[in-house]
Amino acid sequence: MSDSSRDTAEGAGWGVAERGEYKQLMPARVEKLSWLSPRTLWAARNGVLASWFGDPTGRTRARWVAQRRAAGAPADKVIRRTDADRFSFLVIGDTGEGDDPQYAVVPGLLRAGQGTDFAVITSDVIYPVGSADGYGTKFFRPYRDYPAPIYAIPGNHDWYEGLHGFMRVFCDDAPPLDPEPAPRPLSRAWVRGLLWHRPRAKDGQHLDRDRALRSAPAQQAVQPGPYWAIDAGPLRIIGIDTGLLGTIDAEQGAWLREVSQGPRPKILVTGSPLYVDGEHHPCAIEGGHGTVDDIVRDPRHHYVAAIGGDIHNYQRYPVRVGGRTIQYVVSGGGGAFMHATHTIPRVGVADVTEEDFRCYPLRGDSLAFYSGLYGRRLRLRRLFTLSEDEATAVIAERLGIPPTRAPGGPVRVTRRARVVAALLGAGGRPGRTSRIRLPVHRIYTRLFSPGSATYSPPFFKSFLRLDVTPEAVRLRCFAATGNRAQEIDPPVEDEVTIPLA
Repeated sequence: MSDSSRDTAEGAGWGVAERGEYKQLMPARVEKLSWLSPRTLWAARNGVLASWFGDPTGRTRARWVAQRRAAGAPADKVIRRTDADRFSFLVIGDTGEGDDPQYAVVPGLLRAGQGTDFAVITSDVIYPVGSADGYGTKFFRPYRDYPAPIYAIPGNHDWYEGLHGFMRVFCDDAPPLDPEPAPRPLSRAWVRGLLWHRPRAKDGQHLDRDRALRSAPAQQAVQPGPYWAIDAGPLRIIGIDTGLLGTIDAEQGAWLREVSQGPRPKILVTGSPLYVDGEHHPCAIEGGHGTVDDIVRDPRHHYVAAIGGDIHNYQRYPVRVGGRTIQYVVSGGGGAFMHATHTIPRVGVADVTEEDFRCYPLRGDSLAFYSGLYGRRLRLRRLFTLSEDEATAVIAERLGIPPTRAPGGPVRVTRRARVVAALLGAGGRPGRTSRIRLPVHRIYTRLFSPGSATYSPPFFKSFLRLDVTPEAVRLRCFAATGNRAQEIDPPVEDEVTIPLA
């Protein structure tokens, strides 16, 4: 097995390395998505409008579900895959930017994913607005050689065009919804409707041609709607749709409670992680009907894990709940720009300590990546850029933890390194050196981090493989750096065995 980022800097993708062969999979012309472009931001405005003028997602989702039910989809929304007591599946999160980082995941995914029965995409299949025109280069082409079905739950970006592209691809070419009655003039809904982004009339003209890239019978998958459950062997996998604002509607909440009943062990897959960046986000159910995490924690429901996308890295929190452990996982590193991990504070949430917590990229590698990025953007490379060893050492000092990787040689934490770490929000708090920070943790994540995409390795992407037996689930997080070495032998960045008994 190849070195991981916890073993060596080369295992993380640093240093002089041979570029991977993922470029051969990409189309000749690739549009590089800029999240700092006014055009992109304007097209993706529906999330902001929903927070200002009311979120119509729940009502629209209910209409999609009713349409699928009328077309013959199973009322319980359960997909029955196999009765075999052993099977495997992949989880890929936040995939669809269609550029180098997404395609760099594919060679390792195909190698590590050999023998898996299906894959699940957690959140944001297509950026920036879920357009059906994006599926050719951002879904069908990159995964054309994956031989098994792919299921998905939508993310907020898939909802920016009302889920039309998603429903056409994953839900049996569902026809467009009929227009809703016009809202009362001058109401909040009326104002929202004036500004609302909608799909173009001719969106998805080439879907039939694009589908040919994944046309083998064994690759086909039809979902009963944007949320679903899969029964496979000893496990039930439940996927929920958290819409534009990270909540679920009351109808979906009632279904989730119903489908969670019974002794079969369960894994939740959600577009919004329940634990992330050292914080608990239980995910409200609209109408005051509790939270998603209430359902996950209920011992009668037998959940063993909850895996969420949306945040573009990997994190794992083993939370003790009433004498058992539930693994809360963030898996959003499938292709989109990288969200920083060095801004995650020393972990102390739900009795999960820093010793229990795992993340990828490692905080030191994240800090080294962003210090180089800021150095290039501000034309201050000599001031800002930290080596991976310097970054690892200063993170250990700020958080009061042992270095997560042994340095390649002696490392002295200089005043410059401390200042840079403080400015870049290392550890999620101002350090002793400076009370001033560049906008990394919250403002940066929302506004500037989307512009942090680079097109040269290391990319720090990741995906999961889960191997299920009657006794346990073996969960592994594999890295994809964009370098040839990690394509040939994808390193395991984290592994945990989850008992099912």
